[in-house]
Order: sequence, then C-alpha cells, then structure tokens
Amino acid sequence: MKLLMHMCCAPCSTYPMTLLKKDKIDVTGFFYNPNIHPLDEYQKRLDTVKRYADIMNLKVEYIDEYMEDRWRNYTGNNDHRCDMCYRLRLDKTAAYAKENRFDAFTTTLLVSPYQNHELIKELGNQYALKYGIKFYYQDFREGFREGQAIAKELELYRQKYCGCIISFNETQKSKLKQ
Repeated sequence: MKLLMHMCCAPCSTYPMTLLKKDKIDVTGFFYNPNIHPLDEYQKRLDTVKRYADIMNLKVEYIDEYMEDRWRNYTGNNDHRCDMCYRLRLDKTAAYAKENRFDAFTTTLLVSPYQNHELIKELGNQYALKYGIKFYYQDFREGFREGQAIAKELELYRQKYCGCIISFNETQKSKLKQ
C-alpha cells in the first residue's frame, strides 16, 4: 500500500512510522501545519521533520503555508478550534493523496492521547468519502510514550503544546500560575 501520512511533528511520527514500516507499508510523509504558532515554533517543527526525514530516509512532501491569523482571530470554543484545525489538515492531506495517486492517507495525530481521537477518525472517514480515497485508521496511542522515547534518543525537538496560538496561550498561562 502506498500511504500518505500527515505529520503534525517529528516526535509524533516516530511510533507510527516504526509500525507502518514493519508492516511493509510504503509511507510518504506530508507536512502541512499552517496552525503552528508562533512562526519560530513552526520553523522548529518544520526543521525537525526535515531532520527526522533525513535520519529515516523518508520521503516527505511539504506544503509551506502559514495561517496564524486564522487562529489569532478565532473566537469559538476549544472543541470547535480543534475541529477547525483537524478539518483543515485532513482535507488537504486527503486531497493531496488522491491527486498524487496514493492508496490511502492517515495522520500522526492518531498517536496523541491529547487529541480528540474519535473526531479525527470521523473526519478522516468523511474526507475519504469526499475524495474517493481510503482513510487508513490505526489507533497508535499505545505507542505514544515509546515514540517520545525514540524522539528523545534521536535528539529531536519536542514541543510542549499542540501548536495553535490558543494552546500556546494556555501553556503560557499555565506557566505563570506555577
């Protein structure tokens, strides 16, 4: 199977990549994360994915768009904010996978115990129908800690928050309370 894997970041890619390679799946990474804030954080994550791709000899496609204003001007609740983010990235991943003749697409968001797993699965299936391409679903959460250990061993940059300006601000407020 030729699989396009949306990569939210390098550390979250390590465990899924290990499993998919073991299953002899032909994986191409896909970095599309216009939600990351601030710009220097976006650059760190992009650079780390490039470094990880070099280490793993992994082909990665990059769509370098930055949409900070979309999140800076956001006024909805937290659940809707994540929905907006998942939709944007999964839609682009599914469309790219279909246009470039992949058999299926997936996302490293499925490794994080902090993400809304059921919503990601639902949206993945929705975009699979929209574009006529399979959504490869696998619950990678059991390997989250293992993936973080791999990232640490490889000395990959590991971020402290999800990525958008809202999660960044929440992290900053939390630090001030300590």
